[in-house]
Amino acid sequence: MEGPNALLLAVIGVGIMLAGYFLYSKYLSKRVFKLNDAYKTPAHQFNDGTDYVPTNRFVLWGHHFTSVAGAAPIVGPAIAVIWGWLPAFLWVVFGTVFFAGMHDLGSLWASARNKGQSLGTLSGRYIGPRGRNLFLVVIFFLLMMVIAAFATVTSGLLVDSPTAVIPTWGALIVALFVGQAIYRWNWNLPIVTVVGVIALFILIPLGDRFPLSFPDELLGLPPATWWIIILFAYGAIASLLPVWVLMQPRDYINGLQLFIALALLYVSVAIATPTVVAPAINNNVPADTPSLMPLLFVTIACGAISGFHGTVSSGTTSKQIDREGDARFVGYFGAVGEGLLALGTILVTTAAFRTVTEWEEMYDSFSSGGVEVFVEAGGTMVNQGLGLPAGLSSTILATMAVLFAATTMDTAVRLQRYIVQEIGQTFNVKIDMYTATAIAVGICIALTFSAGADGSGGVLIWPLFGTTNQLLAALTLSIVAVMLMRRRRPFLPVLIPAVFVIFVSIYALIVQLGQFYNDGNWLLLVLDIIVLIAAVWVLIEAALAMVRTRHQEPDPEDEEALTEEELLPAGTPRK
Repeated sequence: MEGPNALLLAVIGVGIMLAGYFLYSKYLSKRVFKLNDAYKTPAHQFNDGTDYVPTNRFVLWGHHFTSVAGAAPIVGPAIAVIWGWLPAFLWVVFGTVFFAGMHDLGSLWASARNKGQSLGTLSGRYIGPRGRNLFLVVIFFLLMMVIAAFATVTSGLLVDSPTAVIPTWGALIVALFVGQAIYRWNWNLPIVTVVGVIALFILIPLGDRFPLSFPDELLGLPPATWWIIILFAYGAIASLLPVWVLMQPRDYINGLQLFIALALLYVSVAIATPTVVAPAINNNVPADTPSLMPLLFVTIACGAISGFHGTVSSGTTSKQIDREGDARFVGYFGAVGEGLLALGTILVTTAAFRTVTEWEEMYDSFSSGGVEVFVEAGGTMVNQGLGLPAGLSSTILATMAVLFAATTMDTAVRLQRYIVQEIGQTFNVKIDMYTATAIAVGICIALTFSAGADGSGGVLIWPLFGTTNQLLAALTLSIVAVMLMRRRRPFLPVLIPAVFVIFVSIYALIVQLGQFYNDGNWLLLVLDIIVLIAAVWVLIEAALAMVRTRHQEPDPEDEEALTEEELLPAGTPRK
């Protein structure tokens, strides 16, 4: 039976996500989180010009969107469509509205209401010291996976797509200019934005015309090794610079470029109106494909709900938010942006093929899907819809994938620096930012090169990313639920998704335990057990904290409890 038109799925999916932003996020903001623009956010409380910087909400949205939307919302859906387009479509669309948007908005609110503290610190306050220590273990493992894996993935993309090299690294020069123009020269933001975006898009045909690559061997090392070294050096430097100098303007201007590229993808779907050739439910999956339940819900993490988002929200974004009301646009709409990327991935990886046989040849095993399929299929879609040359279309999509992965990696290095410092505090050891960065980068480099100079060690523990990521999301929602219970606020919009994500994540961890044991993969088996024990322990602590709240006096409503020190002075200019 012929599948639906991809344009119809795009209209339905985008329509539901936008309805979620305009309707559901408004309910969450007013009734559940009660956002208050009069509250003095951490960016104003602790403005230090480095990590705490009051930021225009559009600029901050760009930082948040590109930090959370790495390669994962491309990789996950591009793999998960092997079970058919319908399960992936439903999980991405409704997961974005009721899970991801609420999670990102809630974690941003929770951190901003607590001096920009991280989830690890918040878990200590609302769950207990044991919960905090175990929470830090889960976050540390997750960030280690993200940094090491994204370094390997990004280096592979740069090796396979030399036309993306000039746009990728040229974006750094543009970002430095944008940062100076906004914060030092006080230029008009729309003018800076237009100039920056034009400069970035000039780099794409330039890169397509002049591809750059390392020789097959340089000083005895392959090209992938050199790119990994360069990426780690960049990540370390970016994590130490004041956030407004490079990381924030890079994320902002890249976010606009990536959103435009995403728009080109959707416009191509609208013009080409291709038919989805993949089955709605695939009953003829390859032999190595695991069961849909529960693996679908951890294969597509970013794009439906992702614990990494909460780490970004409470790690960098909460320290830059100008007004608390901006959390709705930055947090919830940032999740919508990632949902649109995941939906676009589903469309191109199921409809950019002529026949179902051609699609099945591409998906001949569970590991066949990924960024490469997205770049190839997306390039075909843009070529069919807009008539751009196939090579240039692929360059646009490859650059898009590289920039998403790279911007997530540099944010993750900064976050890991924070976590190392927090772990030091639990042992009463003060670790400066330079030492913390060296520890964070050093551990990830060791993991990346643990299996050889090609950096394949970076993906050794990636099979645990989805489950660890979803467990972190469940733990984050548990903290937010406790905060709401203590304030006697509506908590079911948070607690119901938390229970669902807890169930599928622990189920997936148990399933993977059997797989790792049967494969004799003892490293992943041990790490799986550690993550499982830590997560279950934290969840028990969270459940006990929820029970205790029933017997405690409620926290005073924020609006009544705010002191003069916690209120913005009247007439404070909006960034």
